[in-house]
Amino acid sequence: MGENRRILFKLESTGAEQSVDVPPGESLLEAAKRAGVALDAPCGGSGTCGKCRIKVLAGDVKGGQSRHIAPQEFADGWRLACESYAESDIAALVPDTASAWQRSIRVDGSDSIRGNAAFRELLGELEAMGLKPDSGLSLTRLALDPPSIDNPMADRERLLQKLERQTGMRADVALYALCKLPSLLRQADFSVCCVLRRETAGLTVLDIFPGGAAPVIAGLAVDIGTTTVSALLVNLLSGDILASASAGNGQIRYGADVISRIIESGKSGGQERLRRAVTDECLVPLIVRLCEAAAIPGEQIYRAAIAANTTMTHLFLGVDPAYVRLEPYTPAFFESGPLSAAALGLPLHPDAEAAIAPAIGSYVGGDITSGVFASMMFKKPEISLLIDLGTNGELVLGNSEFLMSCACSAGPAFEGGDIGCGMRATDGAIEACAVDRKTMAPQCTVIGGQKPLGLCGSGLIDLIGELFRCGIINARGKFVKEGNRIRRDEWGGAAYIAAFADESADGREICLGESDIDNFIRAKGSIFSAIQTLLASLDFDYSVIENVYVAGGIGSGINMRNAIRIGMLPNLPAEKFKYIGNSSLHGAYSMLVSSEAAAMIEQTGRGMTYIELSTHPGYMDELVAACFLPHTNGALFEYIE
Repeated sequence: MGENRRILFKLESTGAEQSVDVPPGESLLEAAKRAGVALDAPCGGSGTCGKCRIKVLAGDVKGGQSRHIAPQEFADGWRLACESYAESDIAALVPDTASAWQRSIRVDGSDSIRGNAAFRELLGELEAMGLKPDSGLSLTRLALDPPSIDNPMADRERLLQKLERQTGMRADVALYALCKLPSLLRQADFSVCCVLRRETAGLTVLDIFPGGAAPVIAGLAVDIGTTTVSALLVNLLSGDILASASAGNGQIRYGADVISRIIESGKSGGQERLRRAVTDECLVPLIVRLCEAAAIPGEQIYRAAIAANTTMTHLFLGVDPAYVRLEPYTPAFFESGPLSAAALGLPLHPDAEAAIAPAIGSYVGGDITSGVFASMMFKKPEISLLIDLGTNGELVLGNSEFLMSCACSAGPAFEGGDIGCGMRATDGAIEACAVDRKTMAPQCTVIGGQKPLGLCGSGLIDLIGELFRCGIINARGKFVKEGNRIRRDEWGGAAYIAAFADESADGREICLGESDIDNFIRAKGSIFSAIQTLLASLDFDYSVIENVYVAGGIGSGINMRNAIRIGMLPNLPAEKFKYIGNSSLHGAYSMLVSSEAAAMIEQTGRGMTYIELSTHPGYMDELVAACFLPHTNGALFEYIE
């Protein structure tokens, strides 16, 4: 056996350095994973996405030249980490673009505005349903008689006696509060303020403060997405948002999709690696940031509500997700029951409870039950369609009488995976694009206002829609026009140049090739065929749909007209479409501020019907028909310019 090699990773984004010893035969991508270095690898390390680029600064590396690395870049030391192996001690630069997803990925803007209108509107809808903010937590002030020789009753019993007399309910004291009790009582002259939690058997004193204090009773709402984790810190007594934050899910380096993560979890130590990637690397720092922004300690977060898809929930809890992907596709659980935040490794009050939004199927999880609640489609008589677009595609069709759901394997194309110039919605991503029919020149909108680095999901939808509208590509996604923006290779393939080398941020052309378009057509076809299958299962067509709620990471930037033009969304009037943001986080917020809303979300989940598309008759025929621009049945998309 050969000897281990020392790899030194230098992070361009921060200037930090991280070293790790690797055995022979371990790729630099695997080494980066073990070292906790954030390298984007949507393909899971198969070499197909070309995103895990690093630059070898010193030492010898074995590995051929990838098609994603130009000859001059290869000569300058650029390599794909997944296809490179150290033959000596080496130093490698991790470029800013390889890890930008972890710190600058963009989420729905309404989630990042303190006290934003979207959550206030949701709070108003809850109150209209009779669900006022009631998390089961409250503040009560008590003035106790100090002990004396004649009355030497213990502090705990003295507190409980007064509390039970004042509230008429039996009570107990949590250990955390009990440890604070003796000194605080005397410092506060026996006048205290108690944080109480209502239990089935009575009250629990979670925390105590001096009588004149006005402590914040805070709660944490979290959406654990496959790509992004978003969180809110909320005042549970008022429903006001105290702070918000988001970050890339640390599990991304193990693959962009849930199947890659499930496979990784089956490896030795994989389950724990994935759990720590989302908890220790992502959630814990987010909570610290939230608490700093709100100027409160983590111990004042007394409740948490978490929404995530089925696989993410399993991995977050440390539960084996292996059988989610194996027929008959059986998760370990749909509902978890109340959990201890401390047991989950979250730096909150040690007795804080965490509620997990219930799943309803192997690929339709708590993020969708939360989204259904946030959309309020479950209580409306008209038929609505909820489409959650992200790394995965989940759909719900129904109204107050029925709800049917399914998930489609759209792949990572909507997040920029499987696309040569694709990237996530971070600074430098083209998020919108218009193409001039005569000159074929693009007019692009770039996140951050800088030179472009690539195309994110909404930009891809726009560009492909525009290329099709201008007749530059045909129904199969093949280029049928020539011009200075069209580049053909020696094998007959073609690509559209969205940005020339001197127009891009890193000096590389941003090109959308026919293979990229083909990957995207399959992804959009997966969404539309899932819609068709849901409708067909009820003998409906899409004329019955009154509302289309679009949620998820890329929905905010989608040009609905272009999404319809390419056959991703049904051909319905524009006024029927409504973008509702991060509906999963909105649902988690509802669960957090209202125990009754949490119970309703559980009940809604139990009443939903889940269709497994992979075994549903007719789905594959629908998918094949949808893998054209816009569709093989042109009548479905008449009158689209």
